[in-house]
Amino acid sequence: MRIVYFTHSLRSCWNHGNAHFLRGVLRELQARGHQVVALEPEGNWSLTNLLADAGESGLDAFRTAYPDLSPVTYAAGTDPAELVDGADLVIMHEWNDSALVAAVGHLRRQGARFQLLFHDTHHRAVSAPDEMRAFDLSGYDGVLAFGETLSDVYRGWGWAGRVWTWHEAADTRLFHPPAVEQHREGLVWIGNWGDGERTAELEAYLFAPARDAGLPLDIYGVRYPDDAKATLARYGIRYHGWAPNARAPEICARALATVHVPRRYYSTILPGIPTIRVFEALACGIPLVSAPWQDIEGLFRAQDYLRVADSTAMTAALRDLASDADLRASLAAAGLETIRARHTCGHRADELLAIVAGLTEHRTAA
Repeated sequence: MRIVYFTHSLRSCWNHGNAHFLRGVLRELQARGHQVVALEPEGNWSLTNLLADAGESGLDAFRTAYPDLSPVTYAAGTDPAELVDGADLVIMHEWNDSALVAAVGHLRRQGARFQLLFHDTHHRAVSAPDEMRAFDLSGYDGVLAFGETLSDVYRGWGWAGRVWTWHEAADTRLFHPPAVEQHREGLVWIGNWGDGERTAELEAYLFAPARDAGLPLDIYGVRYPDDAKATLARYGIRYHGWAPNARAPEICARALATVHVPRRYYSTILPGIPTIRVFEALACGIPLVSAPWQDIEGLFRAQDYLRVADSTAMTAALRDLASDADLRASLAAAGLETIRARHTCGHRADELLAIVAGLTEHRTAA
């Protein structure tokens, strides 16, 4: 099968966490013998910012970790028909231009034989619904949503029977415990500052508890404004700026634990969506403590990570982890077991192929 995936960028993960999952799942599809073409627009926002931040060498980690992935860059104005020529399956990520989304859907309506899916991996369906509903998806066969609560939104928009929950997952070819354990100390947190979606939560569930537990904290991420950096400095936090996602396993291998602080939409209106960081952390075998978040889909087991209800409990949990090597080992083993059993990019590749087979069977029957 020839699969064409329209991504914002595959090469750049600068403020683009979806690239993490897409790299892994596209590589898995290739490993199953499918021909995969990843397309990204010339001069895209994420790549432009990565190059401005880290220069051309900022792409080295991606090239080293994913030598088998060679995304194709296309210029504005390229005929979409050329881009999807010969495709059996086309997937359009939601971080693409609305005109492109509509143009590819038009090809499908005009009789193109490929299956066409829209892939939504963001909270804009509830935070900016008019923006998402402005996409012309009338030519699409279905929607891939990265959480059941997001799928419910699409069902309410008339996609019942044509929306599938397709969670992100860990690329366990890259994200795994270190082959040789090294000295670990302190906490690590990898995440972007965002747009004020969890500012108070970060202070309550990460900055203050780390300080109160007496644990040094290292933070990696982008889009931290000056006032955010001043807050980090006030708490004595070491801020490192952007790091390639491909380096995350080695970063996690140096820390005792990490913390899950969900963006507000994923703890309120769209509960049950953990985003990629949880999958990757557990795959790396690092103990994790989560701020309040409802795992309403039962993605994980109670023993896979620690759950806390407030800032005081977070401080206590971090102290326990720092002092109890057996607790750390138990959490690391349990979380890793669940990832390998249920949440790898291999599992997601299997799920996608099953969805496509169902669409093909329906089309043949029609």
